[in-house]
Amino acid sequence: MTGVRGPGPGLRRSTFLRASAAAALGAGRVGGAVGGAPGGGAVGGAPGGAGESEGLRVVKVRDLTGPGITTRFRMEATDLGIPVRVPDGRMLFVFGDTFEEARVGGGWWRSPVGLHSTTARLDEGITWSGAVGGRYAHQLWAYEHDNPLFSTQLPSDVILLGGSLFLHVSVHRGWGSVLWSEIWRSEDSGTTWRHTGARFPGNAHGGLFQLLTWALGEDGYVYVYSTGYGRDGPLLLHRVRAEAIAEPTAYEPWGRRAGSWGWGNAPTPVLEGGFGELCLRRVDGRWLLVCFNAGEGRIEAFVLDRPTADLARAYRRTLIHGTAWGQETGPYVAQPYGGYVVPGSRLDDLHLTVSQWRTGSETGWPYRVMQFRVRGLEPR
Repeated sequence: MTGVRGPGPGLRRSTFLRASAAAALGAGRVGGAVGGAPGGGAVGGAPGGAGESEGLRVVKVRDLTGPGITTRFRMEATDLGIPVRVPDGRMLFVFGDTFEEARVGGGWWRSPVGLHSTTARLDEGITWSGAVGGRYAHQLWAYEHDNPLFSTQLPSDVILLGGSLFLHVSVHRGWGSVLWSEIWRSEDSGTTWRHTGARFPGNAHGGLFQLLTWALGEDGYVYVYSTGYGRDGPLLLHRVRAEAIAEPTAYEPWGRRAGSWGWGNAPTPVLEGGFGELCLRRVDGRWLLVCFNAGEGRIEAFVLDRPTADLARAYRRTLIHGTAWGQETGPYVAQPYGGYVVPGSRLDDLHLTVSQWRTGSETGWPYRVMQFRVRGLEPR
């Protein structure tokens, strides 16, 4: 968030979050930050028609987290919910900063955490079959929050490669102040995790490699879009051989030099603007990039033939518009962020996990993940 510094080791996370939200709102922005920072930027106008967004049909399917939904896992407040299909056939959803009570800072702070689902009919709504850690949703690996070095670790994206899951996380000393990012690996569908040894400095590529998304191409490369946690930066593009995903030096940037684009050049922004959460997936033989456009306060989608396509000229649609509290309907959501593609989606029937946090609320609620369905995205 602009103009707000993260806490030192002695400042409680909940105090920082309340102060951050107040500063952002006072500046005329809808801002904030827990495990992914809710919608900054402009708030959309009044809805023009329930469920319609640029010709798309958008409906909220259901809340995925909150009281009575994830209470049994001791996680009523959480965000993100990054999904991936795991080798045993279930889906794993990875969440950011998580609290036991339905409020930000409401006890037993964890991040990241995971829930499994065996849902086959997405249109009927995603339900949970269990939590990583047993009866309750435990942190995926052990560390103390607000320790002398850092405050939390936030997930960016997770990918399945050759039977193993790889999860990229950023390490924050106060939200947005990223010390470094790293990659963890699981070989048992997300039950246990080990550090791969891969670590990227927080200032890598001008701080634009802190928050990323990735997807595997048919050529054996994993393509990676990235940005920073400031929500005011552009997108970069890299690629890495799938077998070298845990080798930081193996990542090749896509850049422009002497009027031509190519791999191995210094990284050049592929899309200007201010972006947050990103999700790149292969859907129906196309590349689908969903991103939170923080500058405009909305969630957008790009449908591409290849990762190196010109994003400024690509097929681009707004899926979720920001709006004021009390005016939510169809694609209009107050303080949205995130936007992750659920496995089993198609371009003409897309399911997303969308986060929401009411930063101006004294209770820090809602702070939750929702499921949205988008139909009609496919290019004509």
